[in-house]
Amino acid sequence: MPSRISAGRRLAAVTAAHMRLGLFIRPAGFSVAAWRHPDSQPDANINFRHFVELAQTAERGCFDMLFSADGLSAETVGGRASMHRMSHVVWMEPATLLAGLAAVTTHIGLVCTASTTYEEPYIVARRFASLDQMSGGRAGWNLVTTGNPAAARNFSLDAHPPKAARYRRAREFVDVVLGLWDSWDEDAFLRDQASGVYFDPAKMHVLGHAGEHFRVMGPLNVARSPQGRPVVVQAGASEWGRQLAAETAEVVFSATPTIEEARAFYADVKGRMPAAGRDPDELKLMPGIFVTVGRTEAEARKKRALLQSLIHPDVGLGLLSKHVGLDLTGLDIDAPFPELPEGHDQTALHRAQVVSDLAKREGLNLRQLAILFADGRGHMEVCGTPGQVVDVMEAWFTTGAADGFNVLPPVLPASLDDFVDLVVPELQRRGLFRTRYEGTTLRGHLGLQAPVRGHLRLPSGQIDG
Repeated sequence: MPSRISAGRRLAAVTAAHMRLGLFIRPAGFSVAAWRHPDSQPDANINFRHFVELAQTAERGCFDMLFSADGLSAETVGGRASMHRMSHVVWMEPATLLAGLAAVTTHIGLVCTASTTYEEPYIVARRFASLDQMSGGRAGWNLVTTGNPAAARNFSLDAHPPKAARYRRAREFVDVVLGLWDSWDEDAFLRDQASGVYFDPAKMHVLGHAGEHFRVMGPLNVARSPQGRPVVVQAGASEWGRQLAAETAEVVFSATPTIEEARAFYADVKGRMPAAGRDPDELKLMPGIFVTVGRTEAEARKKRALLQSLIHPDVGLGLLSKHVGLDLTGLDIDAPFPELPEGHDQTALHRAQVVSDLAKREGLNLRQLAILFADGRGHMEVCGTPGQVVDVMEAWFTTGAADGFNVLPPVLPASLDDFVDLVVPELQRRGLFRTRYEGTTLRGHLGLQAPVRGHLRLPSGQIDG
């Protein structure tokens, strides 16, 4: 163990000056119109070879991780007016997908979503521990409380639990998962054929959790993770989400369209960590970046214009309505964005305020907002040459707005090819990003320490035996 910790510290020092890069994989691309683009893969939702190509391209670009988001209901945004135009209505279950990709990659991290509201801690702990074993220590769990109320009807519930209740459950859920990942010491399994001793019972630890939401005995029936435990990722921007991130997360994905908002979010979340007994360096903040890059600025703008021309207004308005929690579909599409009503749903308030502020700042009407939102969906957007793109990334990285970025390619595979071939070399030329992988685990890529078993201060009701 001491030698592994020392190696981890050396690796953390080597990677400290480098930004982190994640690849967000929506099947055809992040833009809602990506599937209509002539360079896209229209059947990407069911095309495993397509995902293999994406993972291997991202690995060629030395990305830290790829990230597959998930939802627990079919995407039917906009109802009858637009849902038949959506390619996001179906996709492959992400943990199954990443297990397949683990076999055709060697370095890149593999992160996907699992819900704390509609799953059980033992199942989640087992799934991600298994993925970590299969990949040699490259797994990460994106913890979500599930924001889509439609999911409730797929899990025998009439209504989605309130947000405060979901986050209380999530906090206990994380403690149970982390405790289960601590079920075995790294050297617990002797596998001594001569003596017939398979494992050392003193190195097995029974959780014995009894709390408000869960009663879980343990131990987990998967050995300790090759990287100590899978990396915990989170993306909540609400007050509850920020606090949960400060207490538990090691990576946070965020949607912050301006550098000022990103700096405020960065300072807020990291500023909460000391009170939770955590060092701010234990958390990497990676806002989303929607990049359209060309060898010239004119080429980049031409690419952007083509994609925007493929966005149907009904789709854009339906997406905008969903994310701001207001039904905008009956309004004049050339009218200004409406004022937010009193008592607006807290679940959608943050994204609604971001969109409202953007509309006022840029003087955008509903049509323009709908098209813009259907592209980047509230994330920072950059269009230009490799130098212009990296100028923006460098400014965010060096001024306390980001530790790296979750890259949102507009169209796949074309936009990822552009990023790897044009943007990554410029990042490397400026010394902002690795030229090769220094380690083999996701923790190693991110410069995170390997956790020591028993690091948790066990809450009341847990017995570490």
